[in-house]
Amino acid sequence: MFLLRPTCFSNRFLIVVLIFCISSLYFAYNFHWCLLFNIQKNWFKFNQSVVVHQCSSTANPPEAENATEIMSIKVIPFLLNGSSDFLPSKYRFLQQQGVRPVRNLPDALIIGVKKGGTRALLEFIRLHPDVRASGCEVHYFDRHYSKGLQWYRHRMPYTIEGQLTMEKTPSYFVTKGVPHRVHKMNAKTKLLIVVRDPVTRVISDYTQAASKKSDMKKFEQLAFMNLSKAIDTTWGPLKIGVYARHLEKWLRYFPLSQLLVISGERLISDPAFEIGRVQDFLGLKRVVTEKHFYFNSTKGFPCLLKSEARPRPHCLGKTKGRNHPYIEPNAIERLRAFYRPYNHKFYQMTGINFGWP
Repeated sequence: MFLLRPTCFSNRFLIVVLIFCISSLYFAYNFHWCLLFNIQKNWFKFNQSVVVHQCSSTANPPEAENATEIMSIKVIPFLLNGSSDFLPSKYRFLQQQGVRPVRNLPDALIIGVKKGGTRALLEFIRLHPDVRASGCEVHYFDRHYSKGLQWYRHRMPYTIEGQLTMEKTPSYFVTKGVPHRVHKMNAKTKLLIVVRDPVTRVISDYTQAASKKSDMKKFEQLAFMNLSKAIDTTWGPLKIGVYARHLEKWLRYFPLSQLLVISGERLISDPAFEIGRVQDFLGLKRVVTEKHFYFNSTKGFPCLLKSEARPRPHCLGKTKGRNHPYIEPNAIERLRAFYRPYNHKFYQMTGINFGWP
């Protein structure tokens, strides 16, 4: 009996220690996951605010108003494996299968022009499964160049092998120094430019600005010096429409074969045709066709039957299809006369006659 007691005591002690260890592990495990859950919950809030801030601070304000822009904002979940990269859930499965999603610098850029149809082009081409694009205007080459390529890369979407990365910032086309910077990043970058009748474009540009400023001067006061017949060539919106001068700067660094000039007018009247050209230029299979579009007669713009952000039919947003203010006919004629020689030069440079008056 005396020999059995220590053994019983020892067994009981071991059982108590074992129960204590298991309990400790259980509580530590639960504490660990609760902690990670709280981190993840706070990360969701932080990451969402960062993404929204980036979109609102880097994009042109009118573009950021688009409903599609807002819907395309995604909150990237927190990974529980300690990785410093944050992958959308749809890419985790691919990673588990040995496919590693990465952020690449853009293979193609939509460089302009403002109020030419760049947002429509971006949303249309994003219907293609092999295209991934930043929803925000990053403005790396004109505003944030000093932050470096790593900063720029971090603002690109994740892609897998075979997918193409794109970015859109319309001000690139007209900003001095940008062609050299893009060439320095990648001399083989493909460039897309959406242009429209420069007179219509400048009026649209003015309409956008006037919608946000109640005390905006009349269009004629801004376009002409002291209401004379002399055009104020220093007015920024008017200078954008001198496409030939801007294109010359890009052709110093890139051959014409790496640029695709897209008609903003045809992007409205026949989006499937223009997107077909874009897909050919980017080396993509023609996946986006007329079945993806329908025409909204009220807005006067093509709309999408579905998109990356929405599975249901929708249009691009309330900022598209604004009614232009009344402009005096003689002012329009003077503007057409001003742009005409530049338009013809642009036709010669691109080999395309856009047929603007």
